[in-house]
Amino acid sequence: MSKYVPTIGIECHVQLCTKTKLFSEVDNDARGKEPNSCVSPVDYALPGMLPRLNGEAIRFAILAGRAMNCEINALSRFDRKHYFYPDSPKGYQITQFYQPIIGSGYVELPSGTKIRIEHAHLEGDAGKLTHFDGYSLVDLNRVDTPLIEIVSMPDIHSAKDAHDYCKELWRLMCYAGVTYGDLYNGNMRFDVNTSLAPEGSKKLGVRTEVKNLNSFRSVERAVEYEIKRQTKVLDSGEKVVQQTLGWSDTTGKTTPQRSKEVAADYRYMPEPDLPPIHLSAEFIEAESAKLPLMPSDYRERFKSVIAEDIMEALLDYPTLMQKLGEINEQYVKNVSNWFASVLLAEEKSAEYLNDLPSAKDLNELAEMNEKKELSSTATKEVFLRLFDPQMKGRGAKNIAKELGLIQENDLGALEKIVDAVLAKPETQKAQEDFKAGQEKVLGFLVGQVMKESRGKANPSAVSEILRNKLTK
Repeated sequence: MSKYVPTIGIECHVQLCTKTKLFSEVDNDARGKEPNSCVSPVDYALPGMLPRLNGEAIRFAILAGRAMNCEINALSRFDRKHYFYPDSPKGYQITQFYQPIIGSGYVELPSGTKIRIEHAHLEGDAGKLTHFDGYSLVDLNRVDTPLIEIVSMPDIHSAKDAHDYCKELWRLMCYAGVTYGDLYNGNMRFDVNTSLAPEGSKKLGVRTEVKNLNSFRSVERAVEYEIKRQTKVLDSGEKVVQQTLGWSDTTGKTTPQRSKEVAADYRYMPEPDLPPIHLSAEFIEAESAKLPLMPSDYRERFKSVIAEDIMEALLDYPTLMQKLGEINEQYVKNVSNWFASVLLAEEKSAEYLNDLPSAKDLNELAEMNEKKELSSTATKEVFLRLFDPQMKGRGAKNIAKELGLIQENDLGALEKIVDAVLAKPETQKAQEDFKAGQEKVLGFLVGQVMKESRGKANPSAVSEILRNKLTK
């Protein structure tokens, strides 16, 4: 057992998916566009250029706050945070320090643990540096992309909870529809503060901050590494240095980047070019009502229907959960299993998620499966065909007919096929073995009937007919 207690606090930057930037009318989606092609004189803060607040960012902030069970402050305002980096052309960042728009709240993890939110504020993003051997290039397309920075309370005490918190936060923001949620392209980034304190201490230890992590696994690994590193430092009698660190997935280690700034270093001051934001209770309520179902809502709704491990896998895909919400309740279990075991196993699963089959088609397929009109293998084949653009709109039953997959359930017709199989010389020994008590040979006989019917016979019905005939 370690003699130190780790405490982790996480700051998460969420890029909002507004059409334009936070303070100018420039395109906010610069993916795949030429560097420095989506920039306004406002972003550069050229003389005479004044910021204009994007109202959609306010609406998204309200949804994000409600997704985290947070209070929405009726009065908020912007401030200037001064720092000099090559990717910050203004020499300052417009943010919210003194009066943020989102107040306290909490995020509940799948385990039931609640991580408190201290606050969340709106701000404009910085640009992007690309480093080469001996030089760096600056791309300002990302400048003033609207961000929500979510600041947690120091309630996390393990690497796993840090992982789970970041993942649940990502889910909440995606379900709320305020971000594209593309971690690879930095739509959400995590700054992780880690400190160690002796057991029983009422005072937190010196913290380090690992910047710009963009995967849940990286968050977990970085915390694990920092706990081990700081433990060695403290055990050797030395002191942990408060500093900003980088993380390498390749080496699995953190490296120092700079000393950690404190609030006084940024010389915060009220933003003179933007007035305070006053939100009426009616406006806040109306925007809050637009919040769709959250992961916790789906967990509660389907807790007696979908297995917990399948539920947690599917919750990573909001479109899947929304579709399950449209399915007849009696079919939800089967459809969720197909999503988990069939769809997500496909190489094209990401492509399929963009255009899911209709609830009508999925209900029809589930009904056919329940009535044993399709075998389990045939059901999976028709399920995948529902995602084929060429099969769009044909319906599950029509697709099954075209592929010749509908099972024969007519007992009279099945009995004729069974009789034909039992009359064959090659099945005589198996019949004698079954009558002698060797149950396993029944599978061979069922297989022969399936072969004779070209796979269309209902195996359960065939098995029952065979058993009745051979036990007379």
